[in-house]
Amino acid sequence: MQLNKRTLKIAGIAAGALLLILLAIPLFIDVNSFRPKIESELTNATGRQVTLGKLSLSILSGTVGVKDVSIADDPAFSKSPFITAKSLEVGVEVMPLIFSKQLNVTGIELEEPNITLLKSGTNWNFSSLGGESAKKTSEPSKEGGSQALSIAKLEIRDGKVSVGTVNSATKPQVYDKVNIEMKDFSATTQFPFKVTANLPGGGSADISGKAGPINPQNSAKTPFEASIKVKDLDIATSGFVDAASGFGGLADLDGTLNSNGSQAKGAGVVKCEKLKLSPKGSPAPKAVEIKYAVDSNLDSQSGNITQGDIALGKATAQLTGGFQTQGEAKVVNLKLNAPGMPVDELEAMLPALGITLPSGSQLKGGTLAANLAISGALDKLVITGPVRLSNTKLAGFDMGAKLGALSAFTGKTASNPDTTIQNASLNASVSPEMTKADAINVTIPSLGTVTGAGTISPAGALNFNMNADLQGGMAGGLTQKAGLGGGGGGNGIAFTIEGTTANPKFVPNVGNIAASAAKGALQKTVTNQAGGVTSGLGGLLGGKKKK
Repeated sequence: MQLNKRTLKIAGIAAGALLLILLAIPLFIDVNSFRPKIESELTNATGRQVTLGKLSLSILSGTVGVKDVSIADDPAFSKSPFITAKSLEVGVEVMPLIFSKQLNVTGIELEEPNITLLKSGTNWNFSSLGGESAKKTSEPSKEGGSQALSIAKLEIRDGKVSVGTVNSATKPQVYDKVNIEMKDFSATTQFPFKVTANLPGGGSADISGKAGPINPQNSAKTPFEASIKVKDLDIATSGFVDAASGFGGLADLDGTLNSNGSQAKGAGVVKCEKLKLSPKGSPAPKAVEIKYAVDSNLDSQSGNITQGDIALGKATAQLTGGFQTQGEAKVVNLKLNAPGMPVDELEAMLPALGITLPSGSQLKGGTLAANLAISGALDKLVITGPVRLSNTKLAGFDMGAKLGALSAFTGKTASNPDTTIQNASLNASVSPEMTKADAINVTIPSLGTVTGAGTISPAGALNFNMNADLQGGMAGGLTQKAGLGGGGGGNGIAFTIEGTTANPKFVPNVGNIAASAAKGALQKTVTNQAGGVTSGLGGLLGGKKKK
């Protein structure tokens, strides 16, 4: 028992002495003497001038602490630092450091850095990052082997990353709480990585995969394969689309992105809540889901959407086409094919598109088909093509009552709270300046056929010139008596649609009606007079024959 107590006492004294030695070692090792070597190693690894502040050594944790870290930017982009950080921890092998003063780096952890990423054309300010180091890896050192820097673990914690364009008036996108982890990092081999970040304007991203080897000529062309998960991306405030486009909503993404350095392929699913597609639009109450596949050429900054399956409930459409970056603008040339979509599903999307139905009305039943071309910059899109609506009902809208003064020609006094539409077709042209509708042709069983064309201003003001080819005996009788012509079967009544989309006003075109009536009366008079002259001539000619 006494031996055991004595042994424990000796062991305790030895442990205490060892602890004192470990605590005292930093006093005898001037860790700042390694600063030039560390700066040199990091400068070689990054290809940028690295400047470090005061160093401190912790033997127990096996780390070297560094204050005030700065990594220079590519001078072609900026004179400001590429990375700044208040502190950096470098993991080292303790025994080689103590006994041979050899510095072997096992890990690097950068705390709360500020990182600035800048783009100019197709180049980034990190394109040259690591280039010099990668080139040296092919050169054997005097001791033999490679000079490539290999780090077991490289971490960035709680960083802030600013992404912008050189000489641009557009505010840079800022990613907060950026965490990056790379294991077994080397410029010459593939290494795993994981990135998490808070997105500009809200939402979060989680990216993981493998990257490398680093391209020695252009780090931006380093191949990688990654899985991407995005949650609650705020489209309007993210900076990914121009605020002037009116696009908005919250988006979730689950996909993959693979790149060989020059070509990139992406695929996945995007789900959008509260989607808004127009400056005058309001958030849609239903979610939209998009299955996509994209091929991109990173050198030409262009690509193609090879799959764009859009689903809004049971309503489906296909979006395909190309896109390209021109300066700071994203330009698209797309086709949207939407055959036979249920109107009941689409009705919820009308507010998101900035389409306002007459107050208190609602589309019910039937189908909508469209074949649209979508082109231009994202903030100035132009949408053109035919749209056809079949077998639907505009519930809560009494067309007969809205016709107002035209009721004298329709011969219909009964009120109908709904307007049944057998067919409605038009050629649409939608741009930020104006919405145009040409070749309008609407068949309403209770009324007849309405044709015409017109425009809708960005504020929703209507300016349409229309013609109603009315049905019903009274309508035909009145128009015939008045001598009115036009519109198919000769029962055409000219009118205009004014007011707004929320409160349209149907106004008879009195000038056209009067002109048509005068023309009819004149034609009748001329016909009668011509008939009399012909009869007289016939009589004269007939008399001569009798002689």
